[in-house]
Amino acid sequence: MCGIAGTAGAGADPVLVRRMCDALVHRGPDDEGLHAEPAAALGMRRLAIVDVAGGRQPVSNEDGTVVAICNGELYNFPELRADLLRRGHRFTGAGDTECLVHLYEEYGDDLVHRLRGMFAFALWDARRQRLLLARDRVGKKPLYWRDTGAGVAFASEAKALLADPGLAPRLDVVALHHYLTYQYVPAPWSIYAGVAKLPPGHLLTWQGGVTRVHRYWRLDSSERPVPDEDEAAERLRELLLDAVRVRLVGERPLGAFLSGGLDSSAVVAAMARLSSAPVRTFSIGFDEPRFDERRYARMVADRYGTDHHELVVRPPAGAELRELLSDLAWHFDEPFADPSAVPSLAVARLCRPHVTVVLGGDGGDECFGGYRRYTAMRLLARLPALPPRRLLQRLGHLAGRAAPHTLTRRAGWALQLLGEAPAARYGHLMTIFSAGQLDALYTPDLRAELSGVDSLALLEDACRRSRSPDAIGRLIDADINTYLPGDLLAKVDVTTMANSVEARSPLLDQHLLAWAAGLPTRLKVRGGTTKYLFKRAMAGWLPAEVIDRPKMGFGVPLAQWLRGDLSELTWSLLTDDTARGRGLFRQEHVRAMLRRHADGVDESRRLWSLLQFELWHRRFLDRPAAQPAAAADGAGPIARP
Repeated sequence: MCGIAGTAGAGADPVLVRRMCDALVHRGPDDEGLHAEPAAALGMRRLAIVDVAGGRQPVSNEDGTVVAICNGELYNFPELRADLLRRGHRFTGAGDTECLVHLYEEYGDDLVHRLRGMFAFALWDARRQRLLLARDRVGKKPLYWRDTGAGVAFASEAKALLADPGLAPRLDVVALHHYLTYQYVPAPWSIYAGVAKLPPGHLLTWQGGVTRVHRYWRLDSSERPVPDEDEAAERLRELLLDAVRVRLVGERPLGAFLSGGLDSSAVVAAMARLSSAPVRTFSIGFDEPRFDERRYARMVADRYGTDHHELVVRPPAGAELRELLSDLAWHFDEPFADPSAVPSLAVARLCRPHVTVVLGGDGGDECFGGYRRYTAMRLLARLPALPPRRLLQRLGHLAGRAAPHTLTRRAGWALQLLGEAPAARYGHLMTIFSAGQLDALYTPDLRAELSGVDSLALLEDACRRSRSPDAIGRLIDADINTYLPGDLLAKVDVTTMANSVEARSPLLDQHLLAWAAGLPTRLKVRGGTTKYLFKRAMAGWLPAEVIDRPKMGFGVPLAQWLRGDLSELTWSLLTDDTARGRGLFRQEHVRAMLRRHADGVDESRRLWSLLQFELWHRRFLDRPAAQPAAAADGAGPIARP
């Protein structure tokens, strides 16, 4: 695991690449490496986990004409290495990255089809003067890039690209529109004009001044028959054990995030079956009982005798609060409004003194149909759009704005959904700001600039491309291609790497993911039950209380925080001269949202989105980005024991 950065093209600058790597020290505090030649410079910061003593990067083939750097882990590298040795290739170390250069010699760009793991890598072919960039199938590892005019620059984080004095960071307003819709900036956009994300499952090649990006993998969600549910449950357990087994490799201490939910509990149960020593587990909780899952985590920890650690997350105040928000803005590089980033950062900091590698339950909801919105959509799918559509939408909008009570607001929201065609309803479930709310928020100039931009089209396109024959299956597939990489995996990568911790996701193993994608939807969502088959498979592994309890998610009491310790700071940041001077949002509308929230109407998700955007803007556009002191050593004031 590491952070990578580099440039290719005329006048490749190794000094610049070193500066880029300096911005990634938190990703790789153990070592650094650089390869430079006239047309390419590749650099890295290393977090040593496999072949700690000898696995330095960059790596090269026997004659030095193929050079590679990689962020991630290749779990099948022992098999790849053995095959390459039989074919006559010579290795200088015992790590996984060295396999890439020899696989490239054998298979060219098709090497990606032989990799099992999480990765973002860069490979320079000196003979052909050609750069290859690749990102793993589902987007566990990030990769940003830009056209420099003379060639291509790339990095694990956007802040590393900002080390180039030739890049003047500017806001991409289309990316802003997508962000306010979904709470994250979806690939291939980034919040910076002229900077892109390489999407999951894609390759980028640069040669002779020509850049090409193409997709090399797409999940096949075509259904296959499953005649025996007991056999399917047994196969699920086998695949999970195999996915966990290959992720236990490494020379550094290893543990697991244990939220108390079904997914992380299943991973811990599999780890315990495969480990001779007690599994180290880490949980966080809240004083607010509605958000606290610690008692369920303790059930699993007690059942398997884990070495269990807990922390209660409370909102810091004063200088600590500003430091926390500054840390979030710094590490995410872009505005990111999923509030579970706060506990995610906290649990990563909790585990850092004990382990370097953690396994988690990410992807279980997408693999096995775990979100309650899937059951809601199954019910809504039975109802056609009810006429008159415009009247229902208007009534719903007015009820949602005027109602002081949550129940009435939800009724208004339901009216709006019933006024939509079934295909458009899911998009409304996934948005933070609706199109109408953004229209009211934007200044006339910004509204005119964004005329014709439809963020919901991204989700609708993902549904259309799905091969699932079932409407709910298409929604699950769309989540795997949008919400999973754009929100969940970005959050896991950023918060763990901010603390020099490697996160591994067994439930997103490519073999398990492909198998689960072909399951009939009835084995995922059945009636009002989500994760039907997964729950059945885990019945002998986990307590019934963990399996059968309602899903809580990894949330925080955000509405309460924004009426308490965060209230004054939020008002100040969203309404001061700096915010007003941007000319992006109508101040009277922002102030009305703040007043409504203070009066009891829940505007927390929208206010948090605006707050994170404002913090990012001040951090990266209003002044040169400099690393906060707390970010350098992973320390921080997020949680108090």
